[in-house]
Amino acid sequence: MARVLLTHSYLYRSDPKQWADQRPYPPLGTLLAAAVLRDAGHDVRVFDTGLCRSSKELDPVLLTWEPEVLVIHDDGFNYLTKMCLTVMREAAFRMIQAGRSSECFIVVNSSDATDHFADYLRAGADAVILGESEMTLKEMLDRWSGRSRWQEVHGIAWLEGDDVIRTAPRPVMRDLDSLPLPAWDLIDLEPYRVIWERSQGIFSLNMATTRGCPFKCNWCAKPIYGNRYNSRTPEHVVQEIELLLKDHGPGHIWFADDIFGLKPGWVQRFREVLEDRGVTIRYKIQSRVDLLLENDTIDALVDSGLEEVWVGAESGSQRILDAMDKGIRVEQIHEATDLLRSKGVRVCFFLQFGYLDETEEDVESTIRMVEELLPDDIGVSISYPLPGTRFHEKVKADLVDKANWTDSDDLAMMFRNRHRPAYYKKLHRYVHKRYRRKQALAALAGLSSNLSSATLKRSLSMLYYVPATIAEGHGLRKMASHRAE
Repeated sequence: MARVLLTHSYLYRSDPKQWADQRPYPPLGTLLAAAVLRDAGHDVRVFDTGLCRSSKELDPVLLTWEPEVLVIHDDGFNYLTKMCLTVMREAAFRMIQAGRSSECFIVVNSSDATDHFADYLRAGADAVILGESEMTLKEMLDRWSGRSRWQEVHGIAWLEGDDVIRTAPRPVMRDLDSLPLPAWDLIDLEPYRVIWERSQGIFSLNMATTRGCPFKCNWCAKPIYGNRYNSRTPEHVVQEIELLLKDHGPGHIWFADDIFGLKPGWVQRFREVLEDRGVTIRYKIQSRVDLLLENDTIDALVDSGLEEVWVGAESGSQRILDAMDKGIRVEQIHEATDLLRSKGVRVCFFLQFGYLDETEEDVESTIRMVEELLPDDIGVSISYPLPGTRFHEKVKADLVDKANWTDSDDLAMMFRNRHRPAYYKKLHRYVHKRYRRKQALAALAGLSSNLSSATLKRSLSMLYYVPATIAEGHGLRKMASHRAE
């Protein structure tokens, strides 16, 4: 058996937007991989870089503990790690070099490493695990520690001289209940609790009930879990919830699934198991508006503790939704939002601007949808081509100088589009200001029936957002008149 140190390359402080948000989550996927290796008999430790100031903080751990194997394993359940940010890549490369200086056998698994495995190998990694990691990592280290040929393991890439070798892919796991629960005991959760309670007044932890997404949105990359959709049983999920509540006492759970509760009857059974075991939780999910409109789905979610749902609204233009192969209708966004809100659920929209051939009319349709439905929060992004997608294939010839965002607030337009990149940066600010202005006007209209300090504060914010929106809109229209050549 081997002495194995696991770490990861996402540092919240290196992503200013996310660090300012002050809602950090522990590296769930890393802790699950650690649990698998520990169950296999390896001597396992985890160095959690999530709240570190620098990847250099790994160095003294390598010196004092002297692991034989360094595994840089990012959390595949965290949407931020799926974005293949260059600050993460740079941190990973530096960790690889630190591992080499400590004469470790180095294994890497992440979305970015799966997409760019040759770069990670040439940076000094001995092997890159492609896609889903747990069984591949276990088999690799069992072979490596037993001095047998680990290069024959399916689902990896490695260097032979200057040549990059890829083995046959490994099928994704179907029986997710066979995996152990994440090794939460291997990291200190108290710093996360302190940040959460100071900034939000609650402590939230992350879980995952499924892997993969069967839908075909042509811009969405799925390098780790792919298009197959596999689910844990409700009984197994509730068992983990009970342990988290007992050992760590979170007041809230984020289910980090790409799509929560897609399997028919799952959310209804989840509700039953929670009730049978007397477990009460508050949680948020990501879902699709068409799924939420299926019979009894929202009622079952609400009964089991749903407080907030993020949906991929993306656009208020049906033409753009169809071009994305999104598979939903604008009318469904309206219907699901109204239904969720009638049940007391916070509704939040992911929005995407800058898709190919998007016009100013399409942009305005999206903003009008946001103003009409007034979701509880919005996440605004710019179309971002990631390897393995049809969208990437359409624009990859333009990805010469820059192919990845630096951090999650980069929002660079990296391909040739209707407008210049600066237009989309300004559009991002304009959308947020129009949204906040509408919120302020709505709060002002309801002030007579709700005199809370929060409503009053939001109402007064119109003094900023009304003129700011006018100024931002003027600048945007001026930029729109000068399209990219």
